[in-house]
Amino acid sequence: MILDQFPRHPLTFGPSPVHHLRRLSDHLAARGGGAQVWAKREDVNSGLAFGGNKVRKLEYIVPDVLASGADTLVSIGGFQSNHTRQVAAVAAHLGLKCRLVQEKWVPWDDPTNTQVGNILLSRMMGADSRLDPHGFDIGIRDSWKDAIREVEEAGGTPYAIPAGASEHRLGGLGFANWAFEVAEQEKALGVTFDTIVVCTVTGSTHAGMIAGFAALEDLTGVRRRVLGIDASATIEKTRDQVGRIARHTAELIELGRDLRDDEVTVLEGWAGELYGLPVDSTMEAMALGAQLEAMITDPVYEGKSLAGLIDLVESREIPADSHVLYAHLGGQPAINAYHSLWPAQG
Repeated sequence: MILDQFPRHPLTFGPSPVHHLRRLSDHLAARGGGAQVWAKREDVNSGLAFGGNKVRKLEYIVPDVLASGADTLVSIGGFQSNHTRQVAAVAAHLGLKCRLVQEKWVPWDDPTNTQVGNILLSRMMGADSRLDPHGFDIGIRDSWKDAIREVEEAGGTPYAIPAGASEHRLGGLGFANWAFEVAEQEKALGVTFDTIVVCTVTGSTHAGMIAGFAALEDLTGVRRRVLGIDASATIEKTRDQVGRIARHTAELIELGRDLRDDEVTVLEGWAGELYGLPVDSTMEAMALGAQLEAMITDPVYEGKSLAGLIDLVESREIPADSHVLYAHLGGQPAINAYHSLWPAQG
């Protein structure tokens, strides 16, 4: 397989675990659904600072980092970015410096927002994490370019990693490989997942899955729907970016055909009006995951994708005879900054 020809620096424990969400499945069946829901847990995939989906992307980027001779990783995200925390973790693991731009992507004014959770962990790992007042956008940022230049002017050799690693040329490979990992786990479990549900914002996690499952379909004839649940609240930008990265990744792994329109699906309805702010469906989904399965999700990403899954199963837009795989991408450290959503009782 062409994926095997790309250098990969192992950063995970191995295949992330897959488990059946029996109580959630039964609960949704009682509310009109019927599909069986499973979860693949990227939140427990690595020993590097609580892991998460970006670790898989960085496995394919690290060999390029090492070959470049860089001494400093430079990346960008919001104040509570999961991505920048994982970049800081990889930098510490490799013995490199790390410069992070932390923009105010979420209008969440809790005074602890810049002191706890992901940003605290990044600082603990030695990252030079600097706050920036700019708001949310999934594109390339001037503040990130400025940070790269500052590292160079200080005599360092930067390696630039864009937000979510999504605009990196290798950013989709980790989750193209994830698709093949799923296929091997299906054999062991004796189940085939016809539907994959994943959160999508900067796009390369979802896009990599699209390319990987397209390659699997061509090899095996098994078609799976990959449903991206938008959490960006900038739906058209995200749709365009997912499609572009998916097609680039498909070319990179030599798919040998263009992706069909039905293979690139980004669904709206659960993001709310602004990135990073939970809505009622987010809170209900987080509560269900926690209280039925002790599966903790966050208000920015996984709470919204889980809300999408719940509605799609209950409405039977995901048919009752489906086996659904929910991609849990991590992100729980950010919950610390949202503590006011769960006030103390008594």
